[in-house]
Amino acid sequence: MCGITGVFAFTEAGRTALDRLQAAAEALRHRGPDGAGLLVRGDVGLAHRRLAIIGLEEAACQPMQDASGRFSIVYNGEVFNYKELRRKLQDAGYSFRTTSDTEVVLQLFLKEGPDCLKKLKGFFVFAIHDAQHDSLFIARDRFGEKPLLYYKDADKFLFGSELGALLELGVPREVDYTSLYQYLQLTYVPAPASMLKGVKKLLPGHFLYIQNNKVQQQMWYRLPFDAAKAATNPLNYPQQQAKLKQVLERAVVDRLTADIPVGAFLSGGIDSSVVVALAAKHVPHLKTFSVGFKDAPFFDETRYARLVAAKYKTDHTEINLTTQDLHGHLYNMLDSLGEPFADSSALAVYALSSHAGREVKAVLSGDGADELFAGYNKHMAEFQLLRGGAKIEAVEKLSFLWDVLPKSRQSFAANKIRQLQRFAAGARLNPSDRYWLWATWANEAEAINLLHDRYRATVAGRLYQARKRRLLSCLESNHYDLNSVLCADWQLVLGNDMVPKIDLMGMAHGLEVRSPFLDHRVAKFAFSLPVSSKIDASIRKKILQDTYKSMLPPELYKRPKKGFEVPLADFLKNEAADLMQQYMSDELIIAQGIFDVHQIKKLRKSFAASAAGSVQTQVWSLLVFQHWWKKWIM
Repeated sequence: MCGITGVFAFTEAGRTALDRLQAAAEALRHRGPDGAGLLVRGDVGLAHRRLAIIGLEEAACQPMQDASGRFSIVYNGEVFNYKELRRKLQDAGYSFRTTSDTEVVLQLFLKEGPDCLKKLKGFFVFAIHDAQHDSLFIARDRFGEKPLLYYKDADKFLFGSELGALLELGVPREVDYTSLYQYLQLTYVPAPASMLKGVKKLLPGHFLYIQNNKVQQQMWYRLPFDAAKAATNPLNYPQQQAKLKQVLERAVVDRLTADIPVGAFLSGGIDSSVVVALAAKHVPHLKTFSVGFKDAPFFDETRYARLVAAKYKTDHTEINLTTQDLHGHLYNMLDSLGEPFADSSALAVYALSSHAGREVKAVLSGDGADELFAGYNKHMAEFQLLRGGAKIEAVEKLSFLWDVLPKSRQSFAANKIRQLQRFAAGARLNPSDRYWLWATWANEAEAINLLHDRYRATVAGRLYQARKRRLLSCLESNHYDLNSVLCADWQLVLGNDMVPKIDLMGMAHGLEVRSPFLDHRVAKFAFSLPVSSKIDASIRKKILQDTYKSMLPPELYKRPKKGFEVPLADFLKNEAADLMQQYMSDELIIAQGIFDVHQIKKLRKSFAASAAGSVQTQVWSLLVFQHWWKKWIM
């Protein structure tokens, strides 16, 4: 696990970016605190920051070259089947100087070119320069677990693991207001866009080939999803459970591959508990880490994590945070963001990673299970809506009541009213519009009203609609069911929120986060299952819960689903009040010219009144953007 960045200069003017390559690599130091390397050959420069997990020897440092010196690689990730691939390459006559997976990736590319990607099991981004053909090949893993951003103009091609590296390389600092409009709805900017005009994210399962001043992009992997085929899966339920045990155990064992100890995040939910239960079979006294909020019991799940830790005799660390503790991490977390990212749970993941990173360099997590097996509230809502019935009709008819009652994420009752109001609103829409409503934190009207009127006429135009259509493509199948929604979640929520969150927050502390549920074989199997195996009227993630019930404490099955959240409204009203004073003042808003000062005033008033819980995410999104804008753009 590492950070990579590089420059391909097309003209003499473009070569000036090579002078900034060292600074770009330094911006990625947190991703690789164990070492650094830089190589400039002609018009191409490659730089690397190293986090040593596999192949710890000095010879495994990067950039790495093949024996001939023709090919050079910078690589970020882990290929878990590298030993098997290495043996096959040796049988074919290839020799190795290191024990690293980096060299295996390089040699496999020399043998098979882009076809090598299909043989790699793990997560990765790598760039390989061919000095003879003066070309650059850049590839990203199937589900985008490792990030890659790039920029091209007439003079140069630039790339890096985070936007901060590209900013050091000199990309234009011009806000993409269509991206900002999406961000205000979602709390993140979906790929392939970024918050800066001209800067793009390489899509998961894609590669780039750069030669003769041209950039070609190609998809090499597509999620194998067919809703109609899944509905007729030939395996019966016990056979499906047996298959799940097989693929998930293999994924867990693969992700324990390392030359150093691997720990695990343990939230107390089903997903991370299953991962810990499986990992503990192979790692005695597995180091586990959980985070809780001792001043906010509604958000605290540490007692459930404790039960799992005790059952599997893990070496357990419990981090009990106060909102004051969160404030202690606030500015460092915000400074770690090259691009605005306002999933508020990132603050808790940042704090958790800070502690875990002092003891281990890699941890397992349960991310991805909700998107595979229907674990979110919106999945049960969609299931119930498609099923119909008197209860559903009653909720819709009472929409006038849900609209006026107080809504918040701060308590059980207020949160339930919030959910009922969103359900009733979504029930009146077609599947695509309903999905977008339930996936966003602010609707399109609320988001566009926050922007200065000079931007309102353009941000919701053809570019926005094209981006939105791509994100919702899974919902356009002739066979629409809940699996279509899970496919959309896999593309939108997992790929642009959950995966970047664990990567950014973990790597801010030199900590690699590995999720067995993101194994491509697990995902392929999960998307082959019918909806009936994943959810019914009484249970979500049905097959996951049923398959591993005997391995987990029964208390985990006797409570409602809880997301991984922080007590955001209280935090913003108290400890982080200074942030609001800095970034939502009339003076700054007017001088900045991006947002509508009257709408920001209304938002401040709503937050100060009893409506804080319903607008907290909008406020947080604004504050995160403002901090980023002041640091990088102002």
